[in-house]
Amino acid sequence: MPMSPLQHNSSPVLASSEVSPPEFSPEERTLLLRLAHNSISSALQRREISLDPPTPHFAEPRGAFTSLYLGGELRGCVGYVLPTCPVYRAVAETARAAAFDDNRFPPVTPDEALRLEIELSILSPPRPIRPEEVEVGRHGLLITQHGRRGLLLPQVPIEHKWDRTTFLEQTCRKAGLPLDAWQKGATIEAFVAEVFSDKTV
Repeated sequence: MPMSPLQHNSSPVLASSEVSPPEFSPEERTLLLRLAHNSISSALQRREISLDPPTPHFAEPRGAFTSLYLGGELRGCVGYVLPTCPVYRAVAETARAAAFDDNRFPPVTPDEALRLEIELSILSPPRPIRPEEVEVGRHGLLITQHGRRGLLLPQVPIEHKWDRTTFLEQTCRKAGLPLDAWQKGATIEAFVAEVFSDKTV
């Protein structure tokens, strides 16, 4: 089973957070976005959908975040950091969780589901990184210490105009750790995200 999903305050799509070259073709991106929408609508209609990956590529494990927007405002965001299940299943599960299990928002209604815009962030596996190697706009961060864990996607520091130090500090803050925990023994891991949405495919 995948690890418990994380809620996240997501942000608009930024080209600087893209993996280059893209791993997923335009056709694959469209299929994954369609899957995310279908996962939400099927839950509202109480019908089952197949989560068997249709291609070997979609069977590869990936972390993934699904962000939902309504009228340009965040309506839910949930994701898996670690690649513990096929990307196809990860997208379906995080889409449904973002719609119905993000406790910052009420569950998505049938009317809202028709108007949702979806953004997907497909993550590379997190790997240890030294603070001086962190590239703002390219890397997302995962900082862990004393059983606490904080994650920020690559888009976030660009949106807030943070430098590297502020990015590290704010990821510590997200974990509920002191801002300087990254200098005092916290585990720092980085990942990259391929980000695409209904607006960009």
